[in-house]
Amino acid sequence: MSNIDLIIEERPANIGSFLVGRLLPFRDKRLVGPFCFIDHMGPAEFLNGEDFDVAPHPHIGLSTLTYLFEGSIMHRDSLGTELEITPGQVNLMTAGHGIVHSERTPEHLRGKPKRLHGLQIWVALPKDREDMDPQFHHADEEDLPTWSEGPVRYRLIAGEAFGKRSPVPVHSALYFLEISCTEQADVDLGHALFGEAGLYILQGGIISEGHHFGPKQILVSTQPSLCRFTLEPGTSVYLFGGEPFPEERFIHWNFVATSKERIEAARQRWIAQEFPKIEGETEFVPLPLREPSP
Repeated sequence: MSNIDLIIEERPANIGSFLVGRLLPFRDKRLVGPFCFIDHMGPAEFLNGEDFDVAPHPHIGLSTLTYLFEGSIMHRDSLGTELEITPGQVNLMTAGHGIVHSERTPEHLRGKPKRLHGLQIWVALPKDREDMDPQFHHADEEDLPTWSEGPVRYRLIAGEAFGKRSPVPVHSALYFLEISCTEQADVDLGHALFGEAGLYILQGGIISEGHHFGPKQILVSTQPSLCRFTLEPGTSVYLFGGEPFPEERFIHWNFVATSKERIEAARQRWIAQEFPKIEGETEFVPLPLREPSP
């Protein structure tokens, strides 16, 4: 990708159930556009009766986006949503002033051998929407704009790009695309992008200005008008970005806010168990004693 300002390597992070590859936030780059957190989950194998279980936990000030390549997750939240997400579908949960959700292996897969692989993404909310009411939206794979240009296939998962709009509702100017190819191809995306751009290489590799980049790397550019590169055969990448916010964002545990006071208020609400509850769930993830390092 032309005009590469930063290369971020995937780093291991423990989320309780298993290790994930932490991509954002990074010490030298906390956000790319409005994107403030990206975890690469797996590919993980669950054997010998193991299951994926993330107990109820809270969020404020962000939207979570879940996109799976393999496996299945049952999502439950304090709005009353109970929905299984499978590969190619999109779950977008907007926390606003506060929501609680859990993520678990669906009942029909519990105790059976299985795999889980996907992306967990957080998108910070604009300042004027931090206190909005929580929302949840689910989109099926066939609902997402998908098109091809020669050997290159595009899928617009969220936001707007190339004159197309995803049905997944977002709250700021952004884009999140899946780009894949069957054979080597040159790609010039500069005419379709804006703000800041990040490119995550899931598999395969790209060549930019004579340099080769491979899986588990994010390339960040602050001038997406220069976003040009060559895809190697069998490559899959994820392009994300958008307009950055004028204000700083503070991130602590599962909370994102424009002020530390909002973060502390959310901490105290969770300690007092004043967030809304998920019907039928009694467990909860306790507040960590201190913020984990990104």
